[in-house]
Amino acid sequence: RAQGQPPGSAPGAGGGGGRGGRQDLQGQENNSAARTRVPGFYPPANPQGTPHRQGVSALPRYSLYARTRLGYLFYQRQVKKARERYPLGHSVPQPCHFPGVKILPIPVLSNNYSYLVIDTGSGQAAVVDPSDPLAVQAAIEEEGVMLEAIFCTHKHWDHSGGNAALRQQHGSCKVYGSTLDAIPELTNPLEDKEKVKVGCLTFEALATPGHTVGHMVYVLDGEPFGAPPCLFSGDLLFLAGCGRLFEGSPETMLASLDVAVGLGEDTLLWPGHEYALECLTFASLLELDNPALEQKLQWATQQRQEKRSTCPSTLGEEQTYNPFLRTHRPELQAVLGLRRDGGEHPDAFRARVLKEVRRRKDLYKPT
Repeated sequence: RAQGQPPGSAPGAGGGGGRGGRQDLQGQENNSAARTRVPGFYPPANPQGTPHRQGVSALPRYSLYARTRLGYLFYQRQVKKARERYPLGHSVPQPCHFPGVKILPIPVLSNNYSYLVIDTGSGQAAVVDPSDPLAVQAAIEEEGVMLEAIFCTHKHWDHSGGNAALRQQHGSCKVYGSTLDAIPELTNPLEDKEKVKVGCLTFEALATPGHTVGHMVYVLDGEPFGAPPCLFSGDLLFLAGCGRLFEGSPETMLASLDVAVGLGEDTLLWPGHEYALECLTFASLLELDNPALEQKLQWATQQRQEKRSTCPSTLGEEQTYNPFLRTHRPELQAVLGLRRDGGEHPDAFRARVLKEVRRRKDLYKPT
């Protein structure tokens, strides 16, 4: 399925089906840089009123991306290059079907994933993190569904950049996210543990700060469909990795990762990026004698050689090889040369372990 500009068609009405014009969407997208919404895209400080020391103020390049118009222009350039380089997407997606629900990964940019989640009974759908609106619209049209909701995990353009164009195309579509993150086009602010229904689908929003102050993940309740819970993790958690700590402390990120782990081992993990091979390779440098890690790395290597998506995994799997979920493991602590200080709270020590893993990952350069 090409993601370039297709033949035009009549605009869609309201939240109606996806037959309404990717050509019109292209025009809306081209005009979006001039709208006042773009200059208004400024992340707030943390709830205490000042940016975290490891966050925005300490990272000039990040500050330019997240707090200025330059970030949006950079995002537009990313989209253009990715459409030219990957006209069919960077990976071959593997849709997941359960009775009554379909999850369709949409590969966008150079390594992002958006997700179209469909109530197959009613034809109503939600999209998670619509980075490239043309790619998302193409999937909507191909599936013949009605877009009712956009769930945005956080403000970064590579996750929220398509909100405005899709909102214009699907007038009754609602945009959900945290007020702490200045989500573009936000219509329905969510609080921690708030639930949203789209057709027969129920999503729960969970506050997971660390990558950004207002980062949220969304959990699809799979029980009505005989399916496990499905975690759309944005930049909180990847296969064998986690997001960078742009606006949060190691303690904050650790608490957010613990929230994810608490969802249960059978929970399916749908991450915001295709980082599996890089993250698994890095993890293998930390744990040289981990059969689960070695097996997953071999599998991911084969998948990526064939340009196949590596998601989903399960949270149970992740706990066997993801170093950011193994901060309690003595073997990892030993490799890092860290020991718990006398009287140090276990979680404080785990946060130190996470900080060191994150530091090493930030310095890691794939060969």
